[in-house]
Amino acid sequence: MKNIFLKRTKIVATLGPATDTPEVIKELIKTGANVFRLNTSHGSMEYHREKIRMVKETASQMGACVATLVDLQGPKIRIGNLKDEIMLKDGDKIVFKHSLEQEESSYIPVDYAGISKDVSSGSRVLIDDGKLEVKVDKVEDDKVYATVVNGGVLKSRKGLNIPGSTASLDAVTPKDIEFIKFAAEEKADLIALSFVREKEDVLLAKKYINDFNSSIPVVSKLEKPDAIKNLKEIVSVSDAIMVARGDLGIELSPVEVPICQKLIIEESNKQRKPVIVATQMLESMINEPIPTRAEASDVANAILDGADAVMLSGETSVGRFAVDAVKMMSKIAMTTENSCFYQFDTDTEPDDEITLTRQAVVFGADKMLKYVNAKAILSFSHFGYSTRLTSKLKPSAPIIMISDTEETCRKMALAWGVYSFCKKWDDTVDAGLLLKIDEFLINEIGLKNNDYVIITGSAPRLITGRTNFVRVHKIGT
Repeated sequence: MKNIFLKRTKIVATLGPATDTPEVIKELIKTGANVFRLNTSHGSMEYHREKIRMVKETASQMGACVATLVDLQGPKIRIGNLKDEIMLKDGDKIVFKHSLEQEESSYIPVDYAGISKDVSSGSRVLIDDGKLEVKVDKVEDDKVYATVVNGGVLKSRKGLNIPGSTASLDAVTPKDIEFIKFAAEEKADLIALSFVREKEDVLLAKKYINDFNSSIPVVSKLEKPDAIKNLKEIVSVSDAIMVARGDLGIELSPVEVPICQKLIIEESNKQRKPVIVATQMLESMINEPIPTRAEASDVANAILDGADAVMLSGETSVGRFAVDAVKMMSKIAMTTENSCFYQFDTDTEPDDEITLTRQAVVFGADKMLKYVNAKAILSFSHFGYSTRLTSKLKPSAPIIMISDTEETCRKMALAWGVYSFCKKWDDTVDAGLLLKIDEFLINEIGLKNNDYVIITGSAPRLITGRTNFVRVHKIGT
């Protein structure tokens, strides 16, 4: 089997100035990137339009199935535009006021209209990923008076967090709606929704997606304490989950993040939803050619926890060693997957909400692998539903999905262990079709005569019906 099938964990790479050329994108795909993230917190819509088209064109030229993910900024609170940087010292008295610009030096502008409503005396306010901290003294005349606890240099447009107090924030902002429309127009494969607090946030985003005549899957980013409280319900209405550890570690505490990560991954796997672990995974590789040992362990442990994908942010968007970061993450994934510690209990109980026939087929395919030492599961699917079920079982052999639509193939780029190919093979299973399948397995997958594969699909039409059969197939016979 060819080397491209050795890595099962998927890699999400964030595009940015360091990686926004066809040449670099090609290298990222070759070294293991499966999903390309467009961070709408930075860059214009036209910039992202150019990049999403660049990814699609480059992938098409390579014959690769990669996905594009439009990551919505969400209700991120930021410091407004300052006249100059401000040096805040411990004990300094400051005033926050809702404004986009600092018109007077007597206050610090904040772009969030609810700033005076969502804090009270004693509230903590964290700035610039928690590097600066202030404590609220009082709220008066729509102004917030506070004392600096941990000082530092305050710069324009830095993020601001009010742990546990953001009730006035919109779940989907006007800017998000514009980018949902953009994602629908550009046929993006995934949309990431930031700062999800409850299932209604996800349903609202899906409503807007539907309003633009699209059905793009929603990846819910969990980075608020409320999201942990409402974890089960949020996962149930999401198409995928992201453990967004940056803001989660500010809203809660860094010491709580590891346990939250495990809880989120466990619940996502229980409900058979893909789960991504993100933020600072190989952070030092923004400036260094190799990661720290702690970072390598972090990536490996996320994979051992059962993550379907791991994500690179600044490492690939602005990093000096973007391609090396993807290559390193691929090596860590393959090493971890080949270790004796990478084991999962696949004796999952049937889910009443999922067609029992499909579950029986995919569970059966997983069990058959070890009895005949099959080299792959060959999953025929129109929408990818049964293939996703198979993926969540984390079988011991690669899952080769054959679909008749390129859209389905791209969306499966986030699914663990799945490699997609678009083929117009929606026909009855006869000797002619089996011969075509054998040629594909030998020439494109790298298997050999007499190798076994497990085939799942539907009858009488192989692809467009509901999955209802599993077959042990020996190549060349």
